[in-house]
Amino acid sequence: MALVQEMHIRETPNTYIHHDQLFKQLIQTFFEEFLEAFFPEVHKSIDFSALKPLSEEMFTDLLEGESRRADIIIETKLKKQETIIIIHVEPQSYGQPNFHERMYHYFSLLYNRYRKPVLPIAIFSYDQKRNEQNQFTVSFPFFHVLIFQFLMLELKKMNWRSYIQTSNPVAAALLSKMGYTEKERVQVKKEFLRMLVKMELNPAKAELINGFFETYLSLNKHEEEKLMEEIKQLDQHESDQIFKLPNSWREKGLKEGLQEGLKEGKMQEKRQVALEMLKEGLNIELIAKITKLDQKEIEELKRNL
Repeated sequence: MALVQEMHIRETPNTYIHHDQLFKQLIQTFFEEFLEAFFPEVHKSIDFSALKPLSEEMFTDLLEGESRRADIIIETKLKKQETIIIIHVEPQSYGQPNFHERMYHYFSLLYNRYRKPVLPIAIFSYDQKRNEQNQFTVSFPFFHVLIFQFLMLELKKMNWRSYIQTSNPVAAALLSKMGYTEKERVQVKKEFLRMLVKMELNPAKAELINGFFETYLSLNKHEEEKLMEEIKQLDQHESDQIFKLPNSWREKGLKEGLQEGLKEGKMQEKRQVALEMLKEGLNIELIAKITKLDQKEIEELKRNL
């Protein structure tokens, strides 16, 4: 069975390349996990030991006269067959009225090229929910010539909470493109970090997942501060692991930890000075004035002498 991941991003050239490479790298690296999370029936039917990337194909879009590149084409075995799967990633915020026809066009070109069965899959990553067609037909009142269908994943319609208990790296990364409200942004990021810790990926893969997520869900300063506070409320071991992740949270956590450590060190120094003053017989009011410690704390130190 052959898997084809095809990523077409209709935006400005620089934006196209950026998003194209992000989705391509994510799905190529975690192809099995991608199908497991979103297309479990397909996943059950594929022999992943037989994966073989094929060369990228450049197609001419007959609808608009533009060139399109099939970025990911992977061949593998499916029930003693060799099938090509097209995964079409469309990370843009506006729709394409003829998208279903375009999918049929790519399907036809790939079939003509390889002469093997093709399973097409489209991934929609719009910023707003849309109702997409997954069927293209050619018919007459007296006869149906063609009914073409493709599998599709509409990320904005996915409930992000349905995936946070999994250990799937693609699901974790794509939380950033799922259906959450503005008020849930901090919660989504926190659950993403918890998933990342639980998966225990190597640094390179963790960096890929985190970089993808940050591209599509980047918190503002106020949200970051709120997130930091929520992370501190987690179990100590879990929060420590989050701050060890290869991202900005590690740097921020270390910086704040250092600042808190210095602050605590100064407090310990003040307490030691207060103890020495108590031993010298100075009164509590004077010690409080010099050290800036609370009088009740100094009284507690005196009782423990």
